[in-house]
Amino acid sequence: MDISELVKIMSQLRGEKGCPWDREQTPESLKPFIIEEAYEVLEAIDEKDPDAIREELGDLLFQIVFQCQIASERGEYALPDVVEGVAKKMVRRHPHVFWTSSLKTSDEVIASWDGHKQREGKQRDSIFEGVPLTLPGLLRARKLQSRASKVGFDWERPGDVLEKLDEEVEEFKKAFSEDNADGIEDELGDILFTLVNLSRFVGVNPEEALRKTISKFILRFRKIEDAAKQQGRELRDMSLEEMDAIWDEAKKK
Repeated sequence: MDISELVKIMSQLRGEKGCPWDREQTPESLKPFIIEEAYEVLEAIDEKDPDAIREELGDLLFQIVFQCQIASERGEYALPDVVEGVAKKMVRRHPHVFWTSSLKTSDEVIASWDGHKQREGKQRDSIFEGVPLTLPGLLRARKLQSRASKVGFDWERPGDVLEKLDEEVEEFKKAFSEDNADGIEDELGDILFTLVNLSRFVGVNPEEALRKTISKFILRFRKIEDAAKQQGRELRDMSLEEMDAIWDEAKKK
C-alpha cells in the first residue's frame, strides 16, 4: 500500500462522516500518543521482534500523518511538505555524500552538521537552545552536557567524574543525616546528573540503561509473583527473606 492511501484514510477519519474521536483531536491532544508510540517502538526494538517493530513503526507513522492532516485542514502544511523539507535538509547536511565535500570521521560529520544548523539559524543565543524541555530527564541531561562538552566545559577523564560522584554522595549523606528535605532532593539530583556525565564517558545511553534495568527488575519480580501463585500465597504473606531468595535465583538464571 502506498502512503497516500494512509493519508486518504486519515482524511476520511477526520471528515464530516468520520470518527467523532478523531475529529475532536488537536495537535496538543495528540502529544501523549506521539510519546507513547515512540516508546513502544523502542520496546519492540529491545525485544528484537521484527513484526512488533513493523507494527509500532506503523503506529508512530500514523501519528505523523495525523498531525499533518490537521495542519493541512488549517492550511499550514501537508505530509508532502514534511517529506520534502526533511529530504532537502538531509542532502544539505550531508555534503560529503551528495556533493564534493570530504569528511572522513564521525567527529568531522558532527562538526559539519552543527555548522549547517548554525547557518540555518537552528542554534541561537545559547548552546542549549533546541534541546526540548519535554525530553526525559536523563536524556535531556545528557544532551545538555554534550552541548557544554563541545565548547570545552567538561571533565578530562572518567576518574574525575567518579571523584565528583563520591563528593555528591557524601553531600547527600550529610543532607540525609540532617533530615533536610530540600537538601536531599537537591543532592540526589546532583548524583543523578553526575551519573549521566559518567555515562557519556563510558559510552552508555543512561535512558537506555535505566529502561533495561527496569525491564530486568520486572522480569525478576515476576518470578516472585509466580512462586507465590504456585504456593497459593499472597505476596504480602511472603517474608523479605523468601522473596530475596527467589530474586537471587532469578538473577543467577
